[in-house]
Amino acid sequence: MINVLVADDELPAVEELAFLLGRDPRVGTIHRAMSGAAALALLAIHRVDAVFLDIHMPGLSGLELAEVIGRGSNPPVVVFVTADDDRALEAFELAAVDYLLKPLRTERLTRTVDRVVELVAHPSVAAEDVEMITVDQGGISRIIRLDEVKFVQAQGDYARLHTAEASYLIRVPLTDLELRWADSGFVRIHRSYLVCMAFVTALKLSAAKPTVSVGNAVLPVSRRHVPVLREHLQATRVRPAP
Repeated sequence: MINVLVADDELPAVEELAFLLGRDPRVGTIHRAMSGAAALALLAIHRVDAVFLDIHMPGLSGLELAEVIGRGSNPPVVVFVTADDDRALEAFELAAVDYLLKPLRTERLTRTVDRVVELVAHPSVAAEDVEMITVDQGGISRIIRLDEVKFVQAQGDYARLHTAEASYLIRVPLTDLELRWADSGFVRIHRSYLVCMAFVTALKLSAAKPTVSVGNAVLPVSRRHVPVLREHLQATRVRPAP
């Protein structure tokens, strides 16, 4: 059970996030603040495990507040929740655990709570241990987390990274990513696809045309890659104790 603080200068945004967090049984007390100063006052008197911050707040901004919080001896985990999609680099430089874009998606928020719970339970696991990837979109450089990537699609000498929110084209061959991300749970299933097994929801390996489902995406599996996926299934299958 984690206690959290939600800080945003817009009341509807505070109430929406508090409502969504309150639906997660792992979240306990939810404190609310509508300014950076009010957030600091609450943090001074309450034990809080995670702070969900908007970036743009009057007076003390979310980024400035995160910097102040980070100076403490045992600071809470920081998550940014904002409509501003080009401040992620600054956020992660402040050791933010995550950067959520409004409007919020329940599935995405749940994954963030997963990360927060893991960090609270195991403080030695630093947020910086997650690989960050710089991608370019519309002339803007953005930062995304490797553990947000569901699958990768080859496009010539490029690769398209698919996340829950969008897809991003990077100038790196799929073969290079296969080697680089093997230890992060990515498996080659086709000459054109690399998938993160943590996001796989279904496998059809006995069909005439084997496939892997990643959410709503159904991806083809090459026959030569079927044995690797079968081994993965066997390794993760729950068996009775001997």
